[in-house]
Amino acid sequence: MADIRVTVWNEFRHEKIHESVSKVYPDGIHQVIAGFLQEEDDLQVRTAVLDDPEHGLSDEVLDNTDVLVWWGHMAHGDVDDAVVAKVVRRVWSGMGFIALHSSHFSKVFKSLMGTSCDLKWRAENEKERIWVVEPSHPIAAGLEQEYFEVPEEEMYGERFDIPAPEELVFISWFAGGNVVRSGCCYRRNQGKVFYFRPGHETCPTFFQSEVQLVIKNAIRWAVPNRGPKVTFGRSQPLEPLS
Repeated sequence: MADIRVTVWNEFRHEKIHESVSKVYPDGIHQVIAGFLQEEDDLQVRTAVLDDPEHGLSDEVLDNTDVLVWWGHMAHGDVDDAVVAKVVRRVWSGMGFIALHSSHFSKVFKSLMGTSCDLKWRAENEKERIWVVEPSHPIAAGLEQEYFEVPEEEMYGERFDIPAPEELVFISWFAGGNVVRSGCCYRRNQGKVFYFRPGHETCPTFFQSEVQLVIKNAIRWAVPNRGPKVTFGRSQPLEPLS
């Protein structure tokens, strides 16, 4: 089986200016994610950040990416619209897209969803209990219990203004009482999209084994299936018309 080509994208802004973030992710969130992905024999991993030329997402990079993993928060507006449009077109053509945590507000995810993607939030380092509501789904493969807990996280709560997920894998409950749909699957033309909620920049969430497992599973789920090319527009009849 050919390697799955993964690009891990991160703003890499918080880590440079906020000590509370840099002490958790001194080399950047993208490097931690890339690090545990690189342990997998079937994944070929590269990274890209906002301040790279073309945000690290040139045509060459995107043409050689099967799944794009995206983390963003403080600089959604700094992402060039032309790059956003390229990424969206690539998803339509089959590239997988994994949106992590505050990437629900990224231009790419909002474009793919067609909604505001707004929600409730609270940064109080609450316990998050992530319930597996679709245990047979491949993204939940290998999880040993029907829920797992993240000791400290930022709260996101309903109403989460996204389209109804085509498949809902996880729901999160927080110690303050809120709940949110936290593992959401979509298809956009030929591409697959997965939103996974945990991953606040001041919390060591991406070091947690269950979170890492879900991201690995999501990448393998989102791989392009290399199905038939889709065409649109006026179509000639396949059979003679009387």
